[in-house]
Amino acid sequence: MRDYSDIINLPRHVSKTKAPMPLEDRAAQFSPFAALEGHRSAIDETARYTEERISLSEDALSELDFKLQILLENISSLPELEVSFFKADELKQGGAYLCHSGHLSKFDEFERKLCFTDGKQIFLDDISDIRSPLFCLEL
Repeated sequence: MRDYSDIINLPRHVSKTKAPMPLEDRAAQFSPFAALEGHRSAIDETARYTEERISLSEDALSELDFKLQILLENISSLPELEVSFFKADELKQGGAYLCHSGHLSKFDEFERKLCFTDGKQIFLDDISDIRSPLFCLEL
């Protein structure tokens, strides 16, 4: 067994051209290595639930069209409404059905979307239902 007595008392080498490494960086080289970093978040993302978009029947589409006509006839009064709509997920297939309540300020025919006074915009193709006090008056 070697006792290293021949080198144990030699001076430590110090470079004349490079500055010594800061202590913070030296400590980082001894931090634990995470070979599967991001793996847990990938598993969580895969397990996250999304809904599939529902295709509306012809009857449901004609009812939505009827409701939209009533809203457009009364748009100058900024009608109050609640819209259920599909929002596609940005990371995976599917999405979620959400609701938004507010006052309708305009209808953009070119982009086919409803614009609310609070700035929210919802595309007609994403809408699954519209509720408004106006519809109760029409009955």
